[in-house]
Amino acid sequence: MIQIVVDALSLGGLYALTALGIGIVFSVMRLANFAHAELVTCAAYALFALSGHPAVMAIAASVFVAMVLAVLTERVAFRPLRRADPATMLIASFTVSMFIQKLLIFAVGSRVKTLDPLPVLSRPVWIAGAQVSLLKIVTIAICIILLAVLVLFLKRTSAGLQMRAAAEDFTMSQLVGVRANTVIVLAFVLSGVLAAIVALLFAAQTGFVQPRLGVPLVLTAFVAAVIGGLGSLPGAVVGGLAVGAGATLLQALLPADLRPFREAFLFVAVILVLLVKPNGLLPARGMKDRV
Repeated sequence: MIQIVVDALSLGGLYALTALGIGIVFSVMRLANFAHAELVTCAAYALFALSGHPAVMAIAASVFVAMVLAVLTERVAFRPLRRADPATMLIASFTVSMFIQKLLIFAVGSRVKTLDPLPVLSRPVWIAGAQVSLLKIVTIAICIILLAVLVLFLKRTSAGLQMRAAAEDFTMSQLVGVRANTVIVLAFVLSGVLAAIVALLFAAQTGFVQPRLGVPLVLTAFVAAVIGGLGSLPGAVVGGLAVGAGATLLQALLPADLRPFREAFLFVAVILVLLVKPNGLLPARGMKDRV
């Protein structure tokens, strides 16, 4: 049971951080940014490129790469389309995702490469007689710390208050002096930081990197964000934890011959939840069109 709880919190924490990265951008732009997957992937490749250097240097470079790429995608791809309809923005995010993905394949190849950015955390630890991974314990701790820091940022800083105001009513926040470009760029910067942290923890758990590393993670996290309430940051956390717990429980409880179909059972549960709560468990306030 302890092993299942640790696995559920570890996986749910990764989904929660990824869903937050998606939700922060969606809350201020109403953009479902599927190119967030490539932020995770490029951050992981930055870790791979500096794998022989001190871990602090590699992590700093990874965060920098994800932040710069996030701001570039906003400036080049999404800002010119800011007044377009949501379908156009969604197609643009898919286009950016595929472009970066193919560019990575051209630059580094499509072969899977081994990566262990946190080898010091590979040893197991014992908790109440159960052997669990130290990496997963650290993953849970990092997720809790990051969520707490993000809450303090949103509630105690001027920039955070502006982001919360923009998320609830973008037009009104502009009328009282909130600068649209500043808030949107800040949202992309935060999504890049979260993507780099997810890349570090996910690569450490999987032990490899490849051009589609972030795609399945982001797709599942997007489902988690929808369950929690797309555009709701607390909902993204709740949805991520719920999906992580559900996936872990299905892996543990399903018969061996049904485990390969775990995602199918999980998505059936998602459909049932949305039938009861179509706007998510914690729907966002102020779901109006954004500039």
